[in-house]
This record gives sequence, structure tokens and C-alpha cells, in this order.
Amino acid sequence: MSKIKVLVIDDEINLVHSIKFSLKAEGMEVVAGYNGEEGIFLAKKENPDIIFLDLKLPDITGMEVLERLQKENLGIPVIMISAHGDTRAAVQAVKLGAVDYLTKPFELDELVLLINRNVERSKLEREVVFRRQKETVTNGIVGQSQPIKDLCMQIEQIGKSGTQKVLITGPSGTGKALVARGLHSVRNGGASFVEVNCAALPEHLMEAELFGAEKGAYTGAVEKRIGLVELAEGGTLFLDEIGEMSPALQAKLLTLLESGTFRSVGSARERQASVFVIAATNRDLLQEVENGNFRRDLFYRLNVLPILVPALKDRAGDVDLLLDYFIDFYCEQEGQKPVHLSKEIRNRLNAYDWPGNVRELKNLMERLTILYPGQDIQLNHLPHEISQSEAPFDTGSELVDSVEAYERDVIEKVLLEHNGRKGLAAEALGISRHALKRRMQRLKMTSGPKGAS
Repeated sequence: MSKIKVLVIDDEINLVHSIKFSLKAEGMEVVAGYNGEEGIFLAKKENPDIIFLDLKLPDITGMEVLERLQKENLGIPVIMISAHGDTRAAVQAVKLGAVDYLTKPFELDELVLLINRNVERSKLEREVVFRRQKETVTNGIVGQSQPIKDLCMQIEQIGKSGTQKVLITGPSGTGKALVARGLHSVRNGGASFVEVNCAALPEHLMEAELFGAEKGAYTGAVEKRIGLVELAEGGTLFLDEIGEMSPALQAKLLTLLESGTFRSVGSARERQASVFVIAATNRDLLQEVENGNFRRDLFYRLNVLPILVPALKDRAGDVDLLLDYFIDFYCEQEGQKPVHLSKEIRNRLNAYDWPGNVRELKNLMERLTILYPGQDIQLNHLPHEISQSEAPFDTGSELVDSVEAYERDVIEKVLLEHNGRKGLAAEALGISRHALKRRMQRLKMTSGPKGAS
């Protein structure tokens, strides 16, 4: 993967040099423009991943630069840099299209956090735009299987409803963030979409990140901080990995959902907020409630309109669509020729369980495109867990049909002999319980005899 490229537009030479030194140590590339016109030229020439733009420049204002960058429609996230006393102008710039603002002086950790968060968000947004150009894409989701059609229908129905809260569940890697963006697209269109990973920061920082903080509220809070809830006003707040949220923050979130009010850290004043809250988790929240890790009242408040994102193994027919989609995507991104997948390789990939779901498939296609551009993919090019998985049969053969019928009869007989207990049946057949379940799925044996477990 290429380095993150950062463009700094600021006339303070010492500050720019300090940023360059610090970010290069983090493995990033930094280019600098020392006035507005130079910054606009570099933004178009260098195509950076993110721009830091000072409000006060020697030739034109940072606000004018922001407006001209917006008209260029470059799709590059812009973070405003403001001095003491310029916070109000920085917030106004956010409303005009900047993704965030940074107040001087600032810490390196804060700078790196803003870069990583907004570059990843921008990357996801570009990916969504790219996917929308494909016939197989609905609200950012690739697929034509019935579970995906049902999911897309849910997104449309819930997105057009009046609810202010949705809970998205499903295994890791299934695309819960894309579902959240699909809901936002249907509901709020061009309004703000603000995403936060509840597992990314410690509790005291997460509270300030969400609800904001008053000056002096905690060590290092030298300026008032605007929280993500306020930045999401009139739009969508996406809380990913909600199951990782601390009990104290769960209580504050419950207040926001019930009354539409919140308090920033260090403030006694309640503030109103109108936001569409989408929460997502790969945990069993009801079990977390029983274990005492998640508030029961918050669970039932969120769980009014739940959306379950299906695992890839339950999306019959979508693997080939996803393979073709990601081949095209990474060819364009990497500037490489497409890899070629034979029928044998496709059959192998279709038969694989994909425990990492769409994310695992996506990562595989990125790896193959980079390592074997334009080549015919061989079995030894695939990861060990895929190349050593059970090879699928050619179902077009009469011999295979006979073998499958015999295998089905044997499994049914052994299950009957062991009262439907899959563990005992697998032991009698000399295979693992997991292998037996895979065979039954391949043979379309949805269940064994009554009482099977």
C-alpha cells in the first residue's frame, strides 16, 4: 500500500517543518504550500489523501481556499487549522465542507488520529461511490442473493421511516458499515455522516470525542472541543462496535436516545441534538446483557428495528459477483492487469466458508492483484486455509450424482443410529463435527433426523 500523503497549507514555516518531521517519522509523505494559491495548485497536482488548511494565509483566506477546493470537487478531506480565538470560524468551515478542525498548538497524537480517521473515512466514501456505478450494487452493497435483496429492502424501508435509532448486527467483515452508509444515504442524503469506533479510544477520551469537552475539563483540554454528536447534527452518527462501549458511556448514550439531549465533558448545561443514531456490533448483545456487560434498557432502546447482515456463506451466488467486483476495483486502484480465475479456482473459492466474510474476500483479491497481476491464479497462490480446504465436486457429472446420493444415505443412516447427535455421528464416520456439517451443507441436508444437534 502507498504512503498516506498529507498536504499542509500554512505560512508558518517552523510549524510546517515540525509537522513534516513528525509525520515522516510516522511513515507519511508531506508536501507543503505556504500560501493559498500554491496550496490549491498542489492539491490538484499532488492529489493528497488529506489537507490541513490554515484559516489565515498571506494572499487569500483559508475559507476562500476551502470554497475553491470544494468547487474543484477533488474529494479530498480538509481539516482547518485555527489559532486561539478562531474556533468559531473553524466550526463555520466545518459546516461549509471541512471534515474537522485543529486548534494551535496541538499534539502529534491528535494530528495522527485525525489523519488516520479521516483518510480511512474518505477511502470508504470513494469505495461506496465506485460501487454505486456497478449494476450489482444497491446502497453500496454488492450482491444478488435473496438475503442481500432482503437486506437492501430493509435499508430502503428503515431509511425512509421516522426512526432515529437502528441496531445493525452480524459477523465481523460482513459490511455493517456499508449498511450504515446505505441507511444514511436513504435518510439524510448530503447531510453529515459521522463515524466513531467505540473500541478505538479509552473511556475518558471517547466521552470527549462523542460529546465534546469544555476548556480545562481534563488534563490537556486547553481549548473547548466540539464533539461528534454536535458535528453530526441533522445527519447520522454511526457508533461501530457498540458492544465495546463502557457502562458510563452507555448511560449517556441512553439519555441522548431518550431525550435528545447531551452534556459535554466539564459542562453542567444540557444541549439538544437531532441525529440519526446507527449502532453496530458483531457481539450477541442480549447475551452481553445477561452477562452484565451491556445495559438492558439501552439494548431494548436500540433494538426496535434491528438489521442482521448475513454471513457470506449464507449468500449463495454472491461470491462470484464479489470476486469480479474486487478484481475490477483493485485493477483500477493499483493500475494493474486483472488476474484470471479458472473454473477450478472459482469453485474452490465458492466452496470455502469465508469465516472473515466479505472483508476476507476483499483482502484476498487485493493480495492476488498486487502479487500476480495479469496471471492465471493457481491453487498454490491461495492462502493455506483455502488451498487445503475441502475441494468441491463437479456436480455436472452422473458419477458425482451417484456418489453424492450414496454419501447422503450413509450420513442419514449414521445420524439415525446416533439419535441425530452430529458429534457422535462425526466420530463414527471418522471426521470432525465441522467437516460433517460442511458435507451436509454441500449435500443440501439442512438438518438431520428430528432431534439432531
